Amino acid sequence: MEADQNRRGLVRLMLKMPALRGQLQLLSARSEEMRNLCGAFDDASSTLERLRRERDDRNAGMITEYEKICADIEHDILMMCAGDS
Repeated sequence: MEADQNRRGLVRLMLKMPALRGQLQLLSARSEEMRNLCGAFDDASSTLERLRRERDDRNAGMITEYEKICADIEHDILMMCAGDS
């Protein structure tokens, strides 16, 4: 199941960062840290999508929190890609 979540996260990231698609695939194939970040991104972005769909004003704080989590994970992944070049 964890492998499925990591794969879903990788696919989400490749869609979000098409210029890095090949590098993301290579890194995820050889780096457990990258696979874990992909899984975390899948979890966070899925939760963010669910919160946005609910359209409940009480979710505003959670939406902001999950937007930051997603942005932080994306930043970490970009740093990994930059260090891999």
